[in-house]
Amino acid sequence: MYFHLQQWINEIAEDEPDPAAANALQEGLGGQFGEMRTMMQYLFQSINFRGPSGKPYRDLIQGIGTEEISHVELIGTTISRLLDGSPAYQGSSTDPVDQPGAGGATPLSIAMSESNIHHYLVGAQGALPVDAAGNPWSGSYVYNSGNLVLDLLYNLMLESTGRLQKCRLYEMTSNKTARSTISYLIVRDQAHENAFARALETLGVNWQTALPIPKTNGEQFPEVKELVERGLQSVQYTFDLGNQSEAGRIFQGASPSNDGTDLDGSRQAPAGAPSFIAPERFEEFSPGTDAELRKLIEATAEMEMADIDLTFGAMK
Repeated sequence: MYFHLQQWINEIAEDEPDPAAANALQEGLGGQFGEMRTMMQYLFQSINFRGPSGKPYRDLIQGIGTEEISHVELIGTTISRLLDGSPAYQGSSTDPVDQPGAGGATPLSIAMSESNIHHYLVGAQGALPVDAAGNPWSGSYVYNSGNLVLDLLYNLMLESTGRLQKCRLYEMTSNKTARSTISYLIVRDQAHENAFARALETLGVNWQTALPIPKTNGEQFPEVKELVERGLQSVQYTFDLGNQSEAGRIFQGASPSNDGTDLDGSRQAPAGAPSFIAPERFEEFSPGTDAELRKLIEATAEMEMADIDLTFGAMK
């Protein structure tokens, strides 16, 4: 079972909208080496895992796959924030949707010249399951051979390539919203590289001679440097509410990154950061609910929360 805590796994910094950065960041979400790929690949590998004696490896892959769900949420929300309103549109949120913005600006004119027009035309200024070129995400990206060594090698390559691309994404934009998420994912990709590298080592695979981890030197980026100094690259979470994960039997000892840190696989989950829902976009007719329907939605939500409290106890 999966449970959702309404917090982002990392804080998203505030900055101005940047549709071009949002479009570039789509590669990190729906590209061949993006977060949707890692999420689906690791979850399918863990679902299809065979061999009870290999449970620690299944638990490690499953824990990373669960974290990747939160990464999809984080990067998707970041893209949405980067698209949240045109800088040229400063009209009142209560203006009729058929009125232009202040100074005669057309509300969605930015969609004609920047980013992916589908962000505005189809997605109501939100993330899409596509890469930076607009190609839809494909399930054919997922690699699940059933052979543990092959899967771990492929996972290590996937994380290494993903980190390399995110370092390039960092170099493409100075937007603080984009960089806060990119930096976090760079460091977490390294943590996952360490996890798969250590797993291969426990199986007697000398991965360094065949598949060296790219030397991206991401620590030159200030946001990345701060996270590395906190040791975030050497921590892996279990996301296991039942305390049954055996992943810590693998994720331990000196880090394969040879950075002087020790691996820590004992933590259940990170603290997270407060999340919030984006404001309405009247020019997009989003969400498009009238007052009566909104009251019905709120009443239904209260009933559902009351039922959850009765079943699981009040959430604190």
